[in-house]
Amino acid sequence: MSEGGLEYETIIQDGPKKADMSTFVDTEAIQAAYNDVRSDTSETEWAVFKFDGSRIVCAATGKEFENFRSLFGNDDRAFGYIRVQTGDEMSKRQKFLFLTWVGPGVGVIKRAKMSTDKAVVKNIVVNFAVELQLETKSDFDMQYFKDQLARAGGANYGTGERDM
Repeated sequence: MSEGGLEYETIIQDGPKKADMSTFVDTEAIQAAYNDVRSDTSETEWAVFKFDGSRIVCAATGKEFENFRSLFGNDDRAFGYIRVQTGDEMSKRQKFLFLTWVGPGVGVIKRAKMSTDKAVVKNIVVNFAVELQLETKSDFDMQYFKDQLARAGGANYGTGERDM
């Protein structure tokens, strides 16, 4: 177009492009890992669910706590489900802990989105005694997890030793 001797072009913009904020969940794999951790006949003690792009997938399952701990990096958003043996010398019980990890390197928008993503995962992972939000690697301490489970369980009368 020409106006007053100047050429100009009309550019129509629809506004800024919006990012797709949808999260998809690998429901079958997460359900299978969850059931494996809960099973009394399985040696699996934990499962980790991580983001693979816009999908939440089962990243790993296992037995060793250090392996569990190593799966949560500074730039990761993830969920963990872990079985912990609690009780005293007279009564041993399995308790379950659900945790949400937001690493210190995670950006503001992804950090904010974790609450809605957590709700989606909690539709599958429904049975646990304690839920924690962790943001530093020092929080990944088995004794801390056991203490939180003991606090949630009420009275703790055991002495740690059994007289015979």
